[in-house]
Amino acid sequence: MSQSVPPSGNPFAGAPVTPTAPPAPARDNVGLGLVAALVAALVAAGAYGAIGGAIEREIGYAAVGVGFLVGFAAAKAGGRNPALPVMAAVFSIGAVYAGQLIAIAVILSELAGGSFTEILLEDFGALTDLWKEASDAMTYVFLVIAAVTAFAGAKKANA
Repeated sequence: MSQSVPPSGNPFAGAPVTPTAPPAPARDNVGLGLVAALVAALVAAGAYGAIGGAIEREIGYAAVGVGFLVGFAAAKAGGRNPALPVMAAVFSIGAVYAGQLIAIAVILSELAGGSFTEILLEDFGALTDLWKEASDAMTYVFLVIAAVTAFAGAKKANA
């Protein structure tokens, strides 16, 4: 079996190798988008509650940040599925609500000298009752702001 040697003298030099493009990332993965939105909502709720509890008030920009983070994470991980902006809006409402509960628990733990986790987990019913009594129009505005921002953030992330 005779082997022909190319003019360059290199027996391994054959036809030129053309580089191939890497495979495109998976898109429109609704499950991954929902998981990313849920994780972002949990992280954002903790941060929102910690900040609100530390300064003992709510900040509208924080609700915008929560919504955008959840929407952006859902869209970047899940693609252009039309369900993701809607679910991101729902998750962001839950994140702001949970953040408000966390903030109340932080404030109560500082005032009463109790444990934050005890107030949050063991007295959850009383905590939600206190949230209902303390809520005003701005409380609901923050929920709406987060939802609208999440929806818009998810739409813009894939535009």
